Amino acid sequence: MQHTRTWTDIYGSARASFEGRAGGHRWLVAAPPDLAAGVPAELTALDGKGRADLLVHDGLTPLLAALRELEPRGVIVVAPRALPGGPAVTVPERVVDDQGGTPYREGGEYPAWNAALPLAGEMGENEAASATASLRVPVVVTSPDGVRAALEAWMDATPHGR
Repeated sequence: MQHTRTWTDIYGSARASFEGRAGGHRWLVAAPPDLAAGVPAELTALDGKGRADLLVHDGLTPLLAALRELEPRGVIVVAPRALPGGPAVTVPERVVDDQGGTPYREGGEYPAWNAALPLAGEMGENEAASATASLRVPVVVTSPDGVRAALEAWMDATPHGR
């Protein structure tokens, strides 16, 4: 895929768009700042149709806003390790005001989730995956170096995906 655009959203989160061949679907890749460095290279190495949007976010509000705005086919959440699913989580209420964007309040309860692809490993808590599941959007959690492989596998399993 080819990197086509980079910008900052109203929350101070970095956003980037990567476009593949014509057709396909729109995907969202969500990464925390400390795990995001290698993700653009994973996306540019990907051979597929459609579009992948990268969101480098702190907190859940920028992720939830991107999900509502983009309505992606699915979300790849970047975490230290791949997870096949996780329990419900409660995120303590807090005000986020350190990204140079609009301060925002977040927190709440988010549901348990299961990965949209079969993944090996132990279940684990992941706030971003639970938040994604709260909007009924399919989610996969993988490590930074697994983004390309996970997205290619998901595209291959999706009609008109790759």
